[in-house]
Amino acid sequence: MASSTTFDPFSQPFTLLLRDGTPFNITIPELDEFILYSVQISINYAAQLGACLLFLVVLLLLTKPDKRRSPIFAINAVALTLNFLRTLLQCLYYTGPFNEVYAYFAVDYSRVSPSDYANQVAITILTLVLLVCVQVSLLLQVRVVCITVPKVYRHLILAFSLVIAGLAIGFRLAFCIRNAQSILSLEPLSPLRWLASATNITTSISICWFCAAFIIKLGFALDQRKKLGVGSFGPMQIIFIMGCQTLIIPAIFSIIQYFVDLPSMDSNVLTLVTIFLPLSSLWASASLDYRRKSSQQPKLHGKLLGSNGTASTGPLINEKFLIGPLSPSETATSRSSHSNPPSPNNLRDQGMHVDLEAQHMASPDLRRNGT
Repeated sequence: MASSTTFDPFSQPFTLLLRDGTPFNITIPELDEFILYSVQISINYAAQLGACLLFLVVLLLLTKPDKRRSPIFAINAVALTLNFLRTLLQCLYYTGPFNEVYAYFAVDYSRVSPSDYANQVAITILTLVLLVCVQVSLLLQVRVVCITVPKVYRHLILAFSLVIAGLAIGFRLAFCIRNAQSILSLEPLSPLRWLASATNITTSISICWFCAAFIIKLGFALDQRKKLGVGSFGPMQIIFIMGCQTLIIPAIFSIIQYFVDLPSMDSNVLTLVTIFLPLSSLWASASLDYRRKSSQQPKLHGKLLGSNGTASTGPLINEKFLIGPLSPSETATSRSSHSNPPSPNNLRDQGMHVDLEAQHMASPDLRRNGT
């Protein structure tokens, strides 16, 4: 009776045999932990995969043909494609022979094919190339934003940006090489913890630096526009909002991974930045097109009224009532001459966690430590 009351069937061990017949024990909680980890991380990567694929389609469909020739569009499209492939290969890892129950607990990867090894090495390489694309995209946008900054300060900002980007890419390159070596040789990943953490930190710092420089310059420009009386919501405000978002949200994911026990939290950092960068340009472009069409409506109405010979005060008042209030520049135009149509507004806004992403899980206790 005593033995039956102390026995816990939910934590009981069971025995497996190695290839040479040697027995070893694992417990049900260990098996549950293995299954839960695989499900959680698969959901994470699958969500990133779907988001990248969806937004890549949106980017290709909504970007105008003349904008598709710009370097930033090409880099953003390539980054989304790379991130889609990276997350796809990660999903294949967690549904492939590397992640089978016996292979994991017995550390026996004899049935893993060379193509599976190649997939895992490809993940590390894709992550490196993706980081390079993100850094180049951020560098190009900061360069454009700082074009009006005095030459000396502009060169200092760009030089410091190059150093920050170089550090992030350098650490990622070193980690890519060491991680690929550990995959091919089935070595434990524990010695790479410090390198994975340093790669994470430098990547987060680089993203925060670029976005901070971006939003500070835009914030200053918006303040100057407000002082000039141009405070309407437009593309500059949109880019400012998205710059803040690209700074804050990835930074949260970079920091929270050290305090929350969820697998591959930091893999979301590059995915979020990859999505936010083209999203800001699409939103700003849509707003600019809407404002352009709105500013052209008074001109079209004026031409129609002029052709009918009814360019008098009465029809103009009715026209304003139909099309809504005019912008400051259009109001000034209507006051100076009722015979000319209003002009457009000239001031239009012109692992461990996931850094061990190619992990082969050679050591069961490594995963239990949070990798």
